[in-house]
Amino acid sequence: MEKTNALRALDKARIPYRLFSYESNGEAMDALSVADAIQQDPSRLYKTLVVKGASKSHYVLIINAKDEIDLKKSAAYLHEKSIELIPVKELLPLTGYVRGGCSPIGMKKPFTTVFDQAALNQELLIVSAGRIGLQMEIDRETLVGSVEGKIGDLCQTR
Repeated sequence: MEKTNALRALDKARIPYRLFSYESNGEAMDALSVADAIQQDPSRLYKTLVVKGASKSHYVLIINAKDEIDLKKSAAYLHEKSIELIPVKELLPLTGYVRGGCSPIGMKKPFTTVFDQAALNQELLIVSAGRIGLQMEIDRETLVGSVEGKIGDLCQTR
């Protein structure tokens, strides 16, 4: 298997991870379908969203598979007037990853990264390993630390 940028970064830092793969036709799947495909509890699976603020700064937001982002709440946390998801066509040139395979680790350049506070309920998180069809399980504290992440309230009320 060819290593992704995310896996190379983890290997270089000697950070342990566990891989899960699933069949895909090359198209992105929603996060709940991915959790089902790898036979894991969706509360452990997190999706990576890239947003742009009114200031034109980019941010990476990591939220649970079952949750929906609250753009106003997230903008307030980021001290932005507003934020919006970036268009899919901008994702690959900006991060090096495609929709459905965007990992918080190994992006082309570092961005402010925020994990939703729900992540505090899990010791191990599952996130994309940098390719559609490949997920990785990693210790939450290690993952947050590896991207100099912050924890915030980003989602709609549960």
